[in-house]
Parts: sequence; C-alpha cells; structure tokens
Amino acid sequence: MKKLSFVLAAAGLMSLAACNKPTPVENAAENTAAALDNQADTLAAAADQTANDATAANYDNAADALHEAADNVVDAAKKK
Repeated sequence: MKKLSFVLAAAGLMSLAACNKPTPVENAAENTAAALDNQADTLAAAADQTANDATAANYDNAADALHEAADNVVDAAKKK
C-alpha cells in the first residue's frame, strides 16, 4: 500500500509540474527522479522492517544514495 501511495503522489506532482510546460529533458529527469525516490523509499521501509542493524544501516545508506541521485538528476536537467 505504501508503494501505491508513493506512486500516486509522484503522479500528482508530475501532473502539477506539467502546467509549466517543461522540456522533454525536464520531464524525463522528473520521471527518473521520482522512480529513484520510490526505490529509496522502498529501501528505507525495508530498513525499518529488518532486525539486523548492519543490514538496516546498509539499506539506509543505499536509500540516501538514491535520494541524492534523484536530486542530481533534476539539478543536471535544470542546467541544460
């Protein structure tokens, strides 16, 4: 259910972003960033569910890296 709510939220944000008539590159960057953020949220949820502290830390680190990658994708698209 969490994944569905993230997908719906991302779709809503993308539809709002479409009002400004972004370029195809910006659209692709936003879609990629949303997908990366969804994967990061899934990893963060997995970290919350595991009993192993080391595994949880690895999941959290991977989630942080994906969130940062999503930010970098959007930033790179804005520079072009």
